[in-house]
Amino acid sequence: MKVGALAKDVRVSPRKAKLVVDTVRGKKVDEALTILKFSPTPTALAVAKVVKSATANAENNFQMEPSELRITDIFAHEGHTFKRYRPQARGRANPILKRCTHIGVFVSEEESISGT
Repeated sequence: MKVGALAKDVRVSPRKAKLVVDTVRGKKVDEALTILKFSPTPTALAVAKVVKSATANAENNFQMEPSELRITDIFAHEGHTFKRYRPQARGRANPILKRCTHIGVFVSEEESISGT
């Protein structure tokens, strides 16, 4: 069973968020949180928050063991874009695009492989 969490309109660029998301895809939750904790980018904090939320959803709503959870699906899609303008020389205006991201994480329990 896949259990997930979604954070909408996080104020980070989707291009930068996808780099962080790719580093933790397919990892165990404990390992992913350790990687995100020591990642130097501020985007890692937003991704870690969503991973913790998905883990808490699995633990509280479906009684799954947090130590056995693995990130099965994780994505960072483009959200809204705030459009601002900056005055330039000779009466012109240049656009400033402030991009947002939708970050989603789905976790599931690992299947125990019996070696008999």
